[in-house]
Amino acid sequence: MFSRLSLRTAAVVLAVTGLLAVAPSAPATSHGSAALPAAASTTSAADIVVKVPAAVEGRLGTDRGNLVDAVSADVLARSQDSGGLASDAAVAEMADEGRKVVVDVRTAADGWARGVAYVEASRAHHGEPEGWLYIAHRQNGRWIAGLEGDREFAAYVARSPLVGKAERRNMTAYAERRTEPQAGAGEVGALANTNGLLLPWMPDHYMTLTGGPHAHDGGSGYWSALDFAGGNASGLVRSSREGTATSMCGAGGGWTRVIHPGGFSTDYYHMRNTTYYNGTSIARSALLGTIGTDTCAGGAATGAHVHWSLRTYDANYNGQYTWLNGRTIGGWAWWNGSGQYSGCGTRLGVTACPGTAIYNRTS
Repeated sequence: MFSRLSLRTAAVVLAVTGLLAVAPSAPATSHGSAALPAAASTTSAADIVVKVPAAVEGRLGTDRGNLVDAVSADVLARSQDSGGLASDAAVAEMADEGRKVVVDVRTAADGWARGVAYVEASRAHHGEPEGWLYIAHRQNGRWIAGLEGDREFAAYVARSPLVGKAERRNMTAYAERRTEPQAGAGEVGALANTNGLLLPWMPDHYMTLTGGPHAHDGGSGYWSALDFAGGNASGLVRSSREGTATSMCGAGGGWTRVIHPGGFSTDYYHMRNTTYYNGTSIARSALLGTIGTDTCAGGAATGAHVHWSLRTYDANYNGQYTWLNGRTIGGWAWWNGSGQYSGCGTRLGVTACPGTAIYNRTS
C-alpha cells in the first residue's frame, strides 16, 4: 500500500496562465461543454503538477490541497510505473526521468469535483502515458477520490451531479463489457464485434497505416493501438463513433479520450490543433484535431501521425487497453504480426500492412 503524498498549500506557484498556456475569455464550464477553460493556476510540488481553472480554484479555496492529495495518492497507487515504491520515491524516480504526475481539476460543485490525472510517459522512446478520469466527493470533512477502476468511481458515476446523463449511460454500458480472450485465426464474429467503430478519420477517405497492432505504451500489454498518417483525409482526426469526449491533457493538448456506447472507448494521441472537450457529447466523426507530433503527456513521435487505441472497462470500471487481434474497425479486420507494429488489416480478400493506404469503411 502506498503512503499518501502530502501536497500542501505552500506549493510554489509557477505561473498563472491559461490551462496549458491558453487563456481564452470564455469562463470555465461544467461537464458537457466544449468551451475552453478560463485562466488557471498551475502549481508544482515534488514534481507533481496541479492544474485548476480559475473558477474552480475559487470554489475549492484552501481545500484544494486536500483534494489533490487524495487524487495523487490514488494515481501513484494505480500507476504501473510506480514499481511498488512509496509515493514520494515513485515521484522522485519519475522526476529523474524527466516525467511528472499531473492532476487536472476540471469542475467542482457542492462537495464534488472531477477531472483528469495522468503519469507522463518517458520522452526517451516511443511510448504512451497512463491516464484516468476521476471523480471525488467530500465526506465527513475529507475528500474521497474515485479513479477509474475504484469502487468509489463506479459509485460516483451513478450519483454525482457532475456526470451527465449521456456520459453516465455510456460509462455504464462500457463497464458491463468484460474483455474477452483474443480471437483466433478466422474467428471474426460476435466476440470481435466493436459496434461499428470507424478508423480515426472521415468514412470513404484514406490514410496510410504506419504501425500495425502494438501495445498502447509500446511495451507490454494487449496490442491495442494503430498508427496512421497522410492520405486524402487532410490529416483531420475524427471520433470513431459518437460518445462523450475528454481532452486528457487539457486545452491545446494532443490527447483525447472518447467513451462510446456499447462497451468501448478510444484514445487519440500526438494530435495538434485539438478541439477542447470536457465530458462533452459528440457525434460520430466529430473533429478531434490534426495528426501531429504532440507529446503533451510524454512519449515520442518522429513524424506527424495519430496513435489510436482501443479500450474497454471491466465490471469494476477499470479502464483497460484491449486486444485488436480479430476485431473489425473501419471495415478492416486487424491481426497481430510476428512483432509489434508489423500486423496488418484484411478486408474482402485484401491485406493491408504498414505502408499501405486504406479507406475507412462503415461496413
